[in-house]
Parts: sequence; C-alpha cells; structure tokens
Amino acid sequence: MHSIVGGTPAYRREFVASDVPSGPDDFDSWVLRTVLNSQVPLFREARYLLAEETEIRDPALYHATLGAIAAGRNTRGGIADHIGRKSPDIGHPLSVLEDAQLIAHEADPFRKGRSAHYISEPLIAFYEAVMRREWTRLERGDPAGAWRNAQATFFSQVVGPHFESLCREWALDAGDGTFSDWPGLVAAGVVPDTANRTQIQVDVAVLGPEAPGEPQRVLSLGEAKWGKIMTPGHTRRLRRARDLLAVKGYDTSTTRLTGYSGAGFDDDLRAEARQDDLVQLVGLDTLCA
Repeated sequence: MHSIVGGTPAYRREFVASDVPSGPDDFDSWVLRTVLNSQVPLFREARYLLAEETEIRDPALYHATLGAIAAGRNTRGGIADHIGRKSPDIGHPLSVLEDAQLIAHEADPFRKGRSAHYISEPLIAFYEAVMRREWTRLERGDPAGAWRNAQATFFSQVVGPHFESLCREWALDAGDGTFSDWPGLVAAGVVPDTANRTQIQVDVAVLGPEAPGEPQRVLSLGEAKWGKIMTPGHTRRLRRARDLLAVKGYDTSTTRLTGYSGAGFDDDLRAEARQDDLVQLVGLDTLCA
C-alpha cells in the first residue's frame, strides 16, 4: 500500500474514504476498489499532479520521461534512449520535473559525475508503471484485467524500487551501533567489475563521514529484495563489490555486508551471519520496529 500512496495522508484517507486493506489477502481487492476505480478521486490524481504544472507544454514528453524512470532507465542517457531523444533534449523536462518535486536525482557514491533519477511521488511511479500502460483496459471498465496483466510490472518496477528506498531511509536513520559509526551518506551505487565485464548494483551503500586526508570509509554494502528469500549468493556479490572498492582505495576494513529482505533469509545465509560478524540481516521486523 505504501508503495502506491506513500505517506501522503490525503491519499490514505480522504481520497479513498478511509478505505484500507484489512490485511495482505485484501490488498488486491483494495487496489481494484480504490486506485484503479474510476469512481474514486485517487484514480486520476497522478494525471492531475502533472497537469497542474504550468511549465509543462508537452505532456507526452513528460509522461515519457517519467515512464522511462519508472521502467528503471534512470540515467540521463538511459532516459533519452528509452524515449528516442538525444540527451540534451531532456535536460529541460528533467529540470521542470525536479523543480516540481516530482523527481529527484542522487549522485552515485562510487562513480564521480554519475547520478540516477527517481520518482519522488509513489503514486506517480504507480501510474507510469501500471496505470498508463493499462489505460485502455481501465477506460473500458476492466480494472481486474488491467491489474492481472500488471502484476509482474508492479512488483519489479514499483514495489522493488520502493522497498529499496525504504531500506536506504532506515539505514540513514540507523544509530552508530548499526554500522560501527554514524552514516555520512546513504545512496544506491554501482561498482564496476572490469575483470568480469559487469557491474555490481549496490542498493544500499552506507559511507561514513568524510575525514580530510583519510580514505572514504564504507560502513555497509547492502542488497534489498522484497519478494525473494535471500541466500549466500547475495552476500558473495557484496563481497566482490567490497574487494573491488578496497582496490580503489576505499577503507573497507569494517564494511558490513547487509541483506534487506521482505521475504526472509535461507538457513545457509543465517548460518553465515552467525559465523561472520560483518554479515548483517535486516528483515521486516527490524525495518518496522
């Protein structure tokens, strides 16, 4: 529910007549009777948010830009490629959307000059990833068909990224006992692995406060999975990222390898965490505490 309406009180109450799911089994029904119900104000709210911005002259371009970000194409070049434009052509739309606080960008802590854009308002991310693609079905009065068709997209492009952002918020607010020091920066990042010709995505990178003349400390490298049970394979990727960062001059002597999961951890990973103090598992019970 939070991945759709976020923390906006009006979207959770006034716009849906205080209708909330009674439990996990009621979630699909709640989606159909609220956000995908054309008789409920929440149905068109995302479109109104964009229409209210007076600087938007070409709605199709802005929707395409938001759609690209919702699809995971969050670098400027990736967005441009996705919508068939040149990179300089989308500079103004990105600025307008950022000024309107509909999107934001975050610098990559491991690649200077690189940044990623993300949608700030969950309802817009849901609209672009799910509703706009299924608009024909929704207008024909088939919300159940639209929702059924959008399930995989919802979990991969809405719930997954939203869970990752919540994990970063949790890490930023964590005390000094969680990562051996207070976080100075929390962000998502990419660690290039040139030897294997690949890149390692780090969902929750926690860096310590910068100290002049000292290497940047990496307090934690984390991977977040909403719907998958995590295994030792996930920590192996994080170990590889830690080793690569150490070669680059980062201080990884106390780097914790943190797994964030909404589905849980298998027995092998739990055993690994018991044997290695630098492996840390964070489940929903911890995140929601």
